[in-house]
Amino acid sequence: MIGEVSESGGGRFARPTYDVPADGWAEAIETAKGEGYDYFDWLSAVDELPGGFMVVVHLWSIAQKKGVLIRAEIPRSAPAIASIVGIYAGAAWHERETHEMFGIGFTGHGELKPLLLPEEFEGNPLRKEFVLASRVAKPWPGAKEPGESEHTVSKRAPMRPPGVPDPNEWPK
Repeated sequence: MIGEVSESGGGRFARPTYDVPADGWAEAIETAKGEGYDYFDWLSAVDELPGGFMVVVHLWSIAQKKGVLIRAEIPRSAPAIASIVGIYAGAAWHERETHEMFGIGFTGHGELKPLLLPEEFEGNPLRKEFVLASRVAKPWPGAKEPGESEHTVSKRAPMRPPGVPDPNEWPK
């Protein structure tokens, strides 16, 4: 396998985790398939502010009854990585979802059209900088913001996402 290996999970759920360079992503997955990881389980991403994103795939070996995680870090400035649909056809849906939710491109995929959100939706809801409209429309239950209590003052003003009108300007 290509990349640096570490262990994730614990006990009977422990599995090797390989951190690979973004340009070696598809090659590492092809190598894992050749080593017996014949079942594609899932693919997603993690927003690693401020640097970029970590794209993660979980593969499983049916014969060996064990799994492996392969991760690649991609920059926020140009979030794209090679598609693995040619290696595991089941990755197509996962790449479309990751593209839609994080705005990460998968070169060679060919059909990264919206999957879960309406066509007119703007933004990528799983990015950390995405402002949730519901946080503006109604007060957050419990503490007003993380780290605040009844005895402290808010450290930041609530942000209104683009397109959400000021509640004071709503028709009565």
